[in-house]
Amino acid sequence: MPEPQPGARPADGSTPGAEPERDPAVADEPTSPPVPSDQPEPSDQPETPDQPEPAATAEVPAPRWSGSAPVPPPLPRRSSWGESAEPTPPPPVSFGPPEHQTPVDPWAGVDTGGWDLPSPELPPLPPTMSYPTPPETRQWSGPPAPPAGSHPVPPLAGPHPVPPPAAPRAPQAIGPMVPARPMSPPAPPAPTKVPKVPKQRRRSTAPPPPTPPGWQAPKGYVPVPVRRRRRWPWLLLLTLACCCGCPAYYGFPISAQYPARAALPVQVDDLSLRQDGRSTETAKQLENEVRKEHWLAEDTFAGLYATTSGKRVTVFGGTGFRLSPESDAEAEISRLTERYALDAPESVDTGVRGRHERCAVGSADGSAVVVCTSVDHGSIATGVFTRLSVADSADLLATLRAQIVQPERG
Repeated sequence: MPEPQPGARPADGSTPGAEPERDPAVADEPTSPPVPSDQPEPSDQPETPDQPEPAATAEVPAPRWSGSAPVPPPLPRRSSWGESAEPTPPPPVSFGPPEHQTPVDPWAGVDTGGWDLPSPELPPLPPTMSYPTPPETRQWSGPPAPPAGSHPVPPLAGPHPVPPPAAPRAPQAIGPMVPARPMSPPAPPAPTKVPKVPKQRRRSTAPPPPTPPGWQAPKGYVPVPVRRRRRWPWLLLLTLACCCGCPAYYGFPISAQYPARAALPVQVDDLSLRQDGRSTETAKQLENEVRKEHWLAEDTFAGLYATTSGKRVTVFGGTGFRLSPESDAEAEISRLTERYALDAPESVDTGVRGRHERCAVGSADGSAVVVCTSVDHGSIATGVFTRLSVADSADLLATLRAQIVQPERG
């Protein structure tokens, strides 16, 4: 076998004494079969008779295979059913907490040296009051809590055992004292107050504000009438007062004085009824005059009374309903003014509601007389008195009237 000469290269073209460099990862893997090239073989190409053949063919270096086939680029992925065709936006960039960001000066690059603004010094703040440190809390010395997942065992009947006193603990190392945060003092308990019932105020009856021009109600708006506060109790009381109070006030005297009946008694105190022919004729004449003047009278009466001392009293009148007794009393005095030459009449208080009395001084047959008339809703009585004053005449007429006129409902 011939020896190798110096300077000669091996047949594969590598340098003698040097191992070919190989990738350790590729060397361990099995060699893949070569991929056929896209260029056609020289034998497959058609021969062109017009071109001359090259003089010498250049030697093409052999390709070095890495042990793996080239990987083509991936095809675009088809969207699945229901997936949006728009590209997914990139996730938002998360910033760190604000305390880790670089502060930004809003006045950077602004000339603030030309501002002459007063800067008054603020008064110093009052010193902060230090609050006492809260006392140290003791550790709970009760029974230990049951483990998680186990059911608590009910205590046995009987007195609870007293736990033993806690053993003294060893002093612990205390670090640097940190000033406690001042705590606000507890607020004093507010006094309990009885809630007051709010008073109901009457709603103001002011008219609502006018509607602005061009205003329109929204679609679907239905005006609801405002419910007013009921005032039926006041209205009911007012109605009862008007319907029952007024008629009762004005109707009670009428019901107590009408209807009435009249009858002349024979003796009234020291007065005796004169029944002689002349007195009887005079009484009938007076009774006819009363019937003529008061044609609505239901009953009439007339009589002459006298005493042993020579006093004479003539009384006449009638019964029947009278709506206005005061005007009837004045009309009766005016009718008798010409006959007895009466002076100005004066009113006399009877003390009975609905009864009115008038008295006047006159003369008859050359002697002074006092004429008094008393009228109420059920009767009228007139008396002519001699040798008596006005006050005595009024009192005597009230006595005669009480004996002669008797109300049927009294």
